[in-house]
Amino acid sequence: MRGPLSITLLLASITYSASLTGVRDRWLDPYTLRSNPLYPHARSLPSRQLGNTPIYGSRFWKDSDISPSRTRPFRLGRRQDLDTRPTPQATGEPSALTTVFINNEKDFALLLPRAGELVSTAESDAQSFCTPGSSSGDCQNIMSDGFITASAFQRAEDNSWIQVTGCLDPSKMNMDQNDTGGQLDTRFPNGARCTFGEDGASFIELVEPALNRFCIRCCSTANDQVNCNSHRDRLGCENAIPGTYDFPELGVSCA
Repeated sequence: MRGPLSITLLLASITYSASLTGVRDRWLDPYTLRSNPLYPHARSLPSRQLGNTPIYGSRFWKDSDISPSRTRPFRLGRRQDLDTRPTPQATGEPSALTTVFINNEKDFALLLPRAGELVSTAESDAQSFCTPGSSSGDCQNIMSDGFITASAFQRAEDNSWIQVTGCLDPSKMNMDQNDTGGQLDTRFPNGARCTFGEDGASFIELVEPALNRFCIRCCSTANDQVNCNSHRDRLGCENAIPGTYDFPELGVSCA
């Protein structure tokens, strides 16, 4: 038979356990900044009043059902690497000498510098050159045979753009073979246009003699910041106009 002392200790233990359960039900997380009698060494910030809204030292509202955590994952936002500044409007009056077009991978026109001139310095006087045998009746200049060594045509599913990408031999047009190239677009040269799309529609063209590479894309509308973004001119063809630059079936590679 248990003595009075044992019964007293048993009742005290039951009473303490009940009170402890109530405290645990209230304070779910030992890492919260709220004061907690079970964790007397946890940092507790005093509450402060802002108008009629109580603000607590914890980063969670006191009546929030969110469980605080010290291991909440850190998520980076989506990288935004596209310069969305407006694509500059076309400059100057249209001219056959500065008009480019794309019919297919064998029939198109590019803006090119004069013999020996760097692409980057041809922004004021570049002229359009058509591929040999082009069906266009407005060609003022014709590319030399063998200048385009391989090319590929592509059209967007929604018809928002068309493009030609490929490889070239700069020696066929007396271009500086050490020239890293540059971009020509609706701004330069004056009057530059592409016949695809509405009047003044965006287009971009990069010619890179040192890399034996070229690319041109014409968009159907003006100020197309997504498909014909002229602010990617220093990134090269493969980044500015993704496309085909290797032609193993022809034994041709731009690199």
